[in-house]
Amino acid sequence: MLAGLMAVLILLVVGARLAWSWLDPFGETSIDRSQPVLLESIHNLSRFEAATGTFQVIVDLEKDAPFLPDAVKGSRTLFVGAGAVDAYVDFGGLTAGALTVSPDRREVTVRLPRAQLEKPSIDNARSYVYAQQRGLLDRVQDFLSSSPGDQRELYVLAEKKIAEAAQAGDLRNRADQNTKTMLQGMLGTLGFKKITVTFADRP
Repeated sequence: MLAGLMAVLILLVVGARLAWSWLDPFGETSIDRSQPVLLESIHNLSRFEAATGTFQVIVDLEKDAPFLPDAVKGSRTLFVGAGAVDAYVDFGGLTAGALTVSPDRREVTVRLPRAQLEKPSIDNARSYVYAQQRGLLDRVQDFLSSSPGDQRELYVLAEKKIAEAAQAGDLRNRADQNTKTMLQGMLGTLGFKKITVTFADRP
């Protein structure tokens, strides 16, 4: 008897929840009307992705009005930007002189351009506004704007700073070394006993 009452009670609760979800006037339904993905171009790749650096930077952006106090006009935003930079060695422009093999095929010299850096890729999931202070006029402007809280400038600054950090760091050297190790292992399996790999900046 008790088990039957419990079963009836559970059915009533489930039915009530289903009815409420069906009658809920504030409920929303998502419909994806996106168009099919269009393939614009295909490029043959002839590069070795040799290293990836991950970075995080705190952007401290302050905007002041010359003749108004910060409480009225002005803003300061702390933005945490996270992203990655890939380093690659381009094999596409190599000439015939880039590879020299000894007559007995026991020694080989490979001349490569130094690793280059890709444009930083900002990780949206790990980038966010940490803190923000805005004057009264800025809050009103955001309220009336069609795109309040536009963060494009913050992302651009974070990307610029990450690119500078990657250029100043050891990422290109690491990519060169990884490429050298890869070629030494590959050419060693072909029977070469002495493998020399050199790098030079493109003119």
